[in-house]
Amino acid sequence: TPVAAAALIAALLLAFPVAAAVTGLERAATGLSSPMYVTHAPGDSTRLFICEKGGVIRILNLTTELISPVPFPTISDTDSAGDGGLQSMAFHPDYAANGRFYVHVTVDNGGVMIDGLTSPFSSYIREYAVSGDPNVANPAATEVLSWVQPQSNHNGGWIGFNPGNGAKYLYIMSGDGGRQGDPDDNAQTMVGEPLGKVLRIDVDADDFPGDPDRNYAVPLSNPFVGETGDDEIWAYGLRNPWRASFDRDAGDLRTGDVGQNAREEIDFQSVTSDGGENYAWNRREGLIAHQGGALLLGDVQPVYDYPHGSGEFQGNSVVGGYVYRGVDVELDGLYFFADTIADNVWTFDPADPVNTVARINDQLVPDLGILDLPVSFGEDAAGNL
Repeated sequence: TPVAAAALIAALLLAFPVAAAVTGLERAATGLSSPMYVTHAPGDSTRLFICEKGGVIRILNLTTELISPVPFPTISDTDSAGDGGLQSMAFHPDYAANGRFYVHVTVDNGGVMIDGLTSPFSSYIREYAVSGDPNVANPAATEVLSWVQPQSNHNGGWIGFNPGNGAKYLYIMSGDGGRQGDPDDNAQTMVGEPLGKVLRIDVDADDFPGDPDRNYAVPLSNPFVGETGDDEIWAYGLRNPWRASFDRDAGDLRTGDVGQNAREEIDFQSVTSDGGENYAWNRREGLIAHQGGALLLGDVQPVYDYPHGSGEFQGNSVVGGYVYRGVDVELDGLYFFADTIADNVWTFDPADPVNTVARINDQLVPDLGILDLPVSFGEDAAGNL
């Protein structure tokens, strides 16, 4: 799985000179322990924030190219077994004013029983705030929401705020709970089940003032408010959504959903969507049936899928990426994504994914080290990957 492989990852930066093709990989940092995710604070062009699997967030100074010796925060109760650990982070869109940021992390829950199994840990969304030192966060956390994980895999893990000029909500990717074939139908269960979903919440309000473990509001525009289905659900039918991103220009959402036996997929949601998409797991895997499952009216099929294997356009564990919006005009608008197990990196034109997909490994020659078991992409403030 992507998380289990993370200890072998070197931190790499795709180097995109102006008006040139992809020219290679530049090693951006060393001395990290299982880096899982990288991102930037809004408007901050001088730093990158790197999530390590064990619960530490490191700061990379892009001017000095040095990692700060002091962790931004250390999340001391992180349980990193299996696919667990510190999965990702997201800065509040108004971070410059309020200093708030959010993490998706797994924590030992003491052995909760679920579906007749002892749960290894629970997934938590937590809010932190920066201290008076911009390179150090306050250690105290506010619990936003949490849910129990039946097993140690398929946690999803990505979180992010939608771009644009309207209301900003936090989107949360949750996996199906980890059992082969999702036998409990978690991804299709709409009441009392956050697994296999995209959740959407408002972190600037609180609909649960009497509950210290639920500190968020439900956007009234969520598709299941007033309907059958948990109010927090924005979309559903996902197996293990491993990395997603919003196109910072267009606002569309793309997700890499890891398959089981046969196919890996990239799912799409338009910026104009009202939510409620069903991506059809566990009846479908990519564009094919899973265990004879039918494609039903209303199912949303992936915009691109590929078969398992070790070939040029094959793999076993998709890594969702980004639409490039950096300084290179030749790359503007291309979607970059990868596969952890096959070490393949691809691009496609979002207007025609199937007919434009290209493997770019030959162009990604590192200046140091090797490209091995990639687990995530990330953007800096300028849109470099």
